[in-house]
Parts: sequence; C-alpha cells; structure tokens
Amino acid sequence: MTIARRPIAVLGAVAALGLALTGCVAKSDVAAGGRLTVSSTADACSVSAATATSGTLAFDVSNKGDEVTEFYLLAEDGVRIVGEVENVAPGASRTLTVVAQPGTYFTVCKPGMIGAGVGKTAFAVSGEKVAEAGGDAAQKKKAVDLYAAFVKDQVGQLLPAAKTFADAYRNGDDATAKAQFSVVRSYYERIEPVADKLGTLDPRLDFRELDAKAEGLDWTGFHRIEKDLWVPAAGAMNSDGTTAANLDWAPSTPEQRGAFADKLLADLQELYDHVHSDTFVKDLDAQGIAGISNGAISLLDEVANGKITGEEDWWSGTDLSDFAANVEGSKMAFSLVRDFADGKGDEGKKLVAQIDRGFSALEAELAVHGSLNDGFAPYSTVAETQKRDLTDLLNALAEPLSKLTSTILG
Repeated sequence: MTIARRPIAVLGAVAALGLALTGCVAKSDVAAGGRLTVSSTADACSVSAATATSGTLAFDVSNKGDEVTEFYLLAEDGVRIVGEVENVAPGASRTLTVVAQPGTYFTVCKPGMIGAGVGKTAFAVSGEKVAEAGGDAAQKKKAVDLYAAFVKDQVGQLLPAAKTFADAYRNGDDATAKAQFSVVRSYYERIEPVADKLGTLDPRLDFRELDAKAEGLDWTGFHRIEKDLWVPAAGAMNSDGTTAANLDWAPSTPEQRGAFADKLLADLQELYDHVHSDTFVKDLDAQGIAGISNGAISLLDEVANGKITGEEDWWSGTDLSDFAANVEGSKMAFSLVRDFADGKGDEGKKLVAQIDRGFSALEAELAVHGSLNDGFAPYSTVAETQKRDLTDLLNALAEPLSKLTSTILG
C-alpha cells in the first residue's frame, strides 16, 4: 500500500514551549546575532550554528531538496515541539521566529513531511530567561497550535513505521514485525485521545479481542496482528480467564495477514488525513486549552484501564512501552498548559508542583524496567510488588492531574 503524502498548509510557523511558552515575533525584532540559516536536503538539515543566546531567534529555512520539507526545533526530550515551520516547497525559503529560553534543544528537518526526519542535531541556548510577548489569548492559541503540530508529527512518524511493521507481518517476517510492534504503538499511544474521538477508528485500530466481541465488531488492528505474532500456546489463557481455544483461535493464513495489514494501514491513513485537515484544527481551536488538559488526563486513564493490569498487550507483554508512551503524551499535553495553571495563585502553583513531582517519580520507576529507546522488560517479568509501586505512583499523579482542567478554567 502506498502512503499518501499530503502537505497541507494549516499552522504555518508555530512557536511554543521551551521550559516556558515562547512566542512568534516580527522579523524586525530579531537581532542580527539571532538569525540562523537552515539548509534542508533529502538527507541533511544543516544549521549555521549549534548555539545561541536566549531571546528572539529566526531560523531562515531554505529547501534545497526535491520534496516539500518541514523544520523543527525540539525540546530536550526530542518529543515536544518548541517551534515548527512547514510546507517549505523545493527551492523556497520560510522563516521560523521564536523566543527561545535557556536550555538544550534539537534541530531536525522532515523532507516529504513524513517520518522521523533527517539531520537531528543538538542545539544549545544559553543566557537568562527572557520575557514573553503576547497576552493570555495569544498564548492559549499558541498552546493549541503546538499541540496540533505535535499530533501531526507523531502521526507523520507513525505511518512509515507502521508500513515497515505491516509489510514484515504480511510477508511472514515475524522477527522484524515483533521488534517493530512496540515502536509503532508508541507513536499511537502518545496521541490516542485524538483517534478516540473519531467514531469507530480507535476500536478498529486498538480494541482488544474481548472488547471487539462485546461490541459486535470485527476484530482488526494492532492487537489482532499481535496475537498472530505471539501465537498462543495450547491452553493459553485469555485475559478473561478463558482459553485461546474457547475463542476458536487459529493463526491467520497469508491471505488473511495481507488483509489485516492493509486494513491497519488504511485506518492509519484515515487518522493521518484527519489530523492534516481543517476540521482537526477547528476542533482543537473550539476545545481550547481545556481540550489539551483533558487529553493529558485521559492518557493517564489509558494507563490505569489497561497497561497497569497487563491486559493491553496480552500476548506480547509489551505493556510497559505503551505505559511509557501514554505518560510521555500526557506530560507533553501538561507542559502546554502548565503555565496557565501556575498563574492561578498559590493553589495553582501547588497543583503544578504536585504534578511535576508525580511525573518525575513515575518516570523514574519506569526507567527501572527500561526505556522506549532501548526497550522494556516483558510485563510478565515485573514483580507484583513493582506493579503495586507503579500503581501507587500512577494514582499519586492522577489525583492532582484530575484537577488540572478545573484549575485552568477557574
């Protein structure tokens, strides 16, 4: 199946979060020392300097390749987008202007506007924290724009990764497909609340076997393929205590594998098309920062409702990877609305401090078991005491996080 690349002008230049919300400014406000050049090609993203002083920076991006490209300034975690300019046509130039706070960042270009990008390079900003421009409404709009950019980036990386995964599964290369399973799902798990709002799309992509049967739906998507890759042993138990044989289990034929692979890619293309549509942007604008805040909360609910119990990736045991990706997505969304909660007096500051501590503690405990980059231990190897520790830390974070939206809107 061919992955469609549909560059659509939606956000233009977006400026967002470093350690604090950044802002777009007029080119005339950029000091000479704050102008940098970026050359984007098919396999390189060359920035004229790897360091800068805090304040207003302008990245003049020239596309010297053959495909429409994007340029990103990423936060230290390599996930959060600090600034982005898209739809730079071959031979054209565009400028990303941001107010950059002191910190460590990464620069990266994305030829074709899909995939993980090329030329990812560290970029350091020194100096003192600088004042932010724009009023409250402008800052809220930037937060929404940044979340849209984040979702589009994750789905843009998801599609080609999913094609590699689906093709390996289709062709019977189970070792490759198994290795890619948790990688592909991490992109999806970071932004799952978006898919969850699209009718039956999330059920088609991510329903577990018993959930699909309970709803009377055909079972397709990630977990249908997962069960083929990690073939249940004779007499193996399903998550409801029944045996695999009780659900009339049989490995898929090559033709069935092809159909499941095609269906997965078609459904993910539907997700890609949605997040690159005007409808998606209008919906996010309508929800405002409350939508972002509620997304942070719902991603932790995802952990509590499946990952922590080990029921999500029942056959592969890769639940900790999904767990970590949900936490990353939740933290990303929280980072966009953090300053709005922090500005709500002493109670807001107290709530933000509790949430910060909660994320730090939960991330530290997850790190005991591995990482998304290097892989996690199978969930079956996690001791019951460790599962209780994770549960306690999850609950300790979920309680203050549940108050985030009401605090922001209060």
